[in-house]
Amino acid sequence: MIGRAAGRACAVRAGGGPWLRSARWWRGGRPGCGGGRLAGRRAGPRGRRAGGQGRRGPSCLPSVQRPPTFGFLLDIDGVLVRGHRIIPAAQEAFHKLLNPEGQLRVPVVFVTNAGNILQHGKAQELSALLGFQVEPDQVILSHSPMRLFSQHHERRMLVSGQGPLVENARALGFKSLVTVDELRAAFPVLDMVDLQRRPKTTVIWASSWVLLLGEPVRWETSLQLIMDVLLSDGNPGTGLATAPYPHLPVLAMAGCFSGRFGHGTFLLCLEAIYRKVTGKELRYEGLMGKPSLLTYQYAEGLLRRQAERRGWAAPIRNLYAVGDNPMSDIYGANLFHQYLQTARSVGAEEGARGPWKQQPSTARSCTSILVCTGVYSPEAPESPGPGLLEAAHVVSDVHEAVQLVLRKEGWAL
Repeated sequence: MIGRAAGRACAVRAGGGPWLRSARWWRGGRPGCGGGRLAGRRAGPRGRRAGGQGRRGPSCLPSVQRPPTFGFLLDIDGVLVRGHRIIPAAQEAFHKLLNPEGQLRVPVVFVTNAGNILQHGKAQELSALLGFQVEPDQVILSHSPMRLFSQHHERRMLVSGQGPLVENARALGFKSLVTVDELRAAFPVLDMVDLQRRPKTTVIWASSWVLLLGEPVRWETSLQLIMDVLLSDGNPGTGLATAPYPHLPVLAMAGCFSGRFGHGTFLLCLEAIYRKVTGKELRYEGLMGKPSLLTYQYAEGLLRRQAERRGWAAPIRNLYAVGDNPMSDIYGANLFHQYLQTARSVGAEEGARGPWKQQPSTARSCTSILVCTGVYSPEAPESPGPGLLEAAHVVSDVHEAVQLVLRKEGWAL
């Protein structure tokens, strides 16, 4: 099952729960890392801009460039923007990544763990901030890889979350949706917390899967009704003598506990309640979002298709993931790099055995680059330990990261 394979790789707790770890040493963000302590295995360029160069526009680039064999996975918050304002280094970075016609010189996707927004809306926002056309299929939201589960898109789904919930689920390909509010209206006696919301009638309803697209507004209602669906095998209100196990499949947007009560905390609550009631672990058919392995596999597929549309025949061999959060961005990139190395050594890909249709990977590496314009600060009391939390390179900002990659790939700055 996908959840088991991806869960083991993502350091998921035994039983399939999501990877949740304290992030107390990443509070706040400090712009710039000049003079800071490196956390990476290999030191990135430090101090002043590489080569002492100032900002140069596309006109300084060579008119003819060989097809790219590398691509970027760029986090958004803390790397390109802070709040709703662009980080100046991002503008400098894209001056080097755009050609004189305003087109990207290399494949780029934008990977965020946000999920309570529409993909095309995020693309429009990035286009306005960055000054060039960002296509919706260049934006990967936390739940975007659920498109790969096309064989399940016809099943009836109980969907939980907030924001444009139904629109997002339909954009992912799911056809038959029931929200928690609709389920509550159908089974009013199941929601015991708010007596004022109880209507008078009930209907017959059944679910095949549970789809968690983010933390809801009313946690108590969602936790209650999701548990009812899992314990009744998709027929709430029927009351089974023994809870079925394995339970109905659950697809979820992953989340990390970071001291703020968000989706990671909601999943933690759901898992704890399920374990307390049944004595067994809640399992996930799939966990999406960073640091999930599936998210990086999906991102690689988008980079490959982007290169094909541009007529770049050379395969994309090297991926560079730039982020500001060691727990999600760096861990996920290193995890995918580890997966790529293992796949090459055994001559087969674990993902090829999953229940989604994905072309074989052409990538050979995924290099993690940590920037200091977001949650990570080299001056924090504690720093990331060794292993998958350790970045390959630590740099001041995304402009420095792009310069590092272009030099490494032998491209003109």
